[in-house]
Amino acid sequence: MASRNGTAHVVTTKRRYKDQVYCTHLLRRSYREDGKVKNETLGNLSHLPDTVIDLIRRSLAGETFVPAGEVFEISSSRAHGHVQAVSLAMQRLGFASLLASKPCPERDLVQAMVASRIVCPATKLATTRLWHTSTLAAEFGVSDASEDDLYAAMDWLLAGQDRIQKKLAARHLKEDALVLYDLSSSYFEGSHCPLAKLGYSRDGKRGTLQINYGLLTDDRGCPVAISVHEGNTSDSTTFMPQVTRLRETFGIKRMVMVGDRGMISQKAIDAMSQDADVAWITALRSSSIRTLVEQGRVQMGLFDERNLAEISSPDFPGERLVACRNPELAKLRVHTRDDLLAATQRSLEKVKVRVDAAKLVGKDKIGVAVGKVVNQYKVAKHFELLISDDSFTFTRKTDSIAAEAALDGLYIIRTSVKGARMDAPTCVRTYKSLAQVERAFRSIKTMDLKVRPIHHHLEGRVRAHIFLCMLAYYVEWHMRDVWRELMFADEDQAAKRVRDPVAPAKRSDAAMKKVLSHTLDDGSPVHSFQTLMAQLQTVVRNTCRTQKGANDAPTFELTTTPNDKQKRALELIAQIKS
Repeated sequence: MASRNGTAHVVTTKRRYKDQVYCTHLLRRSYREDGKVKNETLGNLSHLPDTVIDLIRRSLAGETFVPAGEVFEISSSRAHGHVQAVSLAMQRLGFASLLASKPCPERDLVQAMVASRIVCPATKLATTRLWHTSTLAAEFGVSDASEDDLYAAMDWLLAGQDRIQKKLAARHLKEDALVLYDLSSSYFEGSHCPLAKLGYSRDGKRGTLQINYGLLTDDRGCPVAISVHEGNTSDSTTFMPQVTRLRETFGIKRMVMVGDRGMISQKAIDAMSQDADVAWITALRSSSIRTLVEQGRVQMGLFDERNLAEISSPDFPGERLVACRNPELAKLRVHTRDDLLAATQRSLEKVKVRVDAAKLVGKDKIGVAVGKVVNQYKVAKHFELLISDDSFTFTRKTDSIAAEAALDGLYIIRTSVKGARMDAPTCVRTYKSLAQVERAFRSIKTMDLKVRPIHHHLEGRVRAHIFLCMLAYYVEWHMRDVWRELMFADEDQAAKRVRDPVAPAKRSDAAMKKVLSHTLDDGSPVHSFQTLMAQLQTVVRNTCRTQKGANDAPTFELTTTPNDKQKRALELIAQIKS
C-alpha cells in the first residue's frame, strides 16, 4: 500500500478542442514506494470555482489563511465615494490649471473649499472641522489647514478672479456667442459689510440686508462669470457693465445678450443699437403688450399652428417682435382670475350685509374691512368700490376684466437679431433658456451649495465667497450633465431644440416614466443630485492596522468596493469634457 507521507498538490492540464480550451484540475499526492516517486490522484477539482481552486493550491504551498478580523482592525473610516466623484470631475475639467498654472498651497485650499461646498456646504470654520470626516482633506492635501488658511486662500482667489473667468469665457463663449444674464440676491447676517443694503429681497426676507450678484452663462446655463453688487442695486443698471466686461475683459467682440424685461432697459437697448456687433433678446412688459393689442397689431388670427406671429410696430423701429400665445396658460389664467373674482365678490357681499344691517358704520371702518378683502385677493382693479359712512356698493369692471383677458397667455419677444440669423421659434427658445440661469440660482442658494446666509463682513471675503460658490456650481453643473441617466433629468437634450417653443416646458416620455415610477429601467431608484451623492458617500475608506497593535503600528488603507450603481456614476463622471 502506498505511503501516507506524500506531498499533496494541484495539477492543471489544458487541452484544446474545436477552438475551445478545457482545463482539468486534479488534486494529487506524490510519494515514494520502493525508492521510486509515484503520483496518486486524490480527486477532481474541476467542478469547483477558480477562486476556491486557487486557495487550495496556495494552502498546499504553505500559505496560512485566517479570518481578516483576526489579523487587523479598522482604526477609522471616512466617507470617500462622493469626494472621489467630485475630485474626478475637477480633474476632468482641468480645474487646478484653471485656478493657477503652477501648484501652490492656495490652489490646493481653493480646490478643497470648492469640493467641500459641493460635498457638505458650511461656514469656513465648520468646513475645517467637517472635511476630516471624509477623505476630502487628504485628497487635496490640506489636512493641516486652519480657518485662517482658508481666509488667506479666499483672498488669493479673489485676486485671480478676472484671470480665472477669462479662461472660462475662452472655454465656453465663442464669437457670436449667446450669453445669458440674470441677477439674484441673498440675505446677509450682520451689519458691517458695505455691500449689504436694504433692497428688493428675492428670498422673501423683508427688512433684511442683502447682497446682489449677477451670473453670466453660456446658452446651456453653464456658468462663466459672476459679479457682486450692493443690495439696493437695480437690475437694469448692472446689465451694460456686463456687456463691457465681455468685450474688454473676456475679448468677446460679437455676442447676443439674453435678459428678461426687467434687465434689458430701453437705455441699454439704445446703447447696444450703436454697436452692430452686440445683439439682444428680451421681452416686452405687459403695458407695452396691452398697447399693441389696443392698436390692433396683435390679433388672434395672426397666430399660426405654432402659436407664433411676427409683428411690427413703429414704436419699435428696426426690431423684431415675436408674439406668442400659450393656450394652456391662457386657460389657467382665466380659471385663476375667475376664482379670485368670485372669492372677492363673496367676501365683499359679507361686508355689504354688515353695512346694510348697520353693524358696520363709518367710512373709515368700512374702508378697512373692504381693504382687507381686496388686499387678500389682489383683484381690486377689477371692481368699482363706492363707500360712504352708512353704505357700501360694488360692481365688477367688465371692461377692465376683458382688457386683461385679451392678454391671457400672451407674451412678446423683442429682439434685434435678424431673421436670417435666427428664426422666430429659435428666438423664443433662446429667451426661455433664461430658466437655466434661474435653475443655477436655485442650486447656488438653496438646494446644494447654500450660498446664503452670508456671514462674511469684509467686502472682499463676500465677493470671494460668492465666486467660490459659482466655481462649485461650475463643477456641479458638469456632474449633473453626465448624470442625467441616473437622475430625474431629461436625457433627450437634442429634442429640446425642436419642441414647441411656446408650449409649457414638458419632459420627454422617458423622463416622465422616471418621474412617475421613481425607478430606472433596471428597477433601481431614480436619484436627485443630493441622493446620488449620499449613495456615493457610503463608499468608505478604512484605515487598518494589526489587531491590538500600538497606536503607532503600521497602517494601510482599504476602500470598500462600489456597487453597480456607484460604479456607473463614477464611469459617467469620467466622461466629462472640459
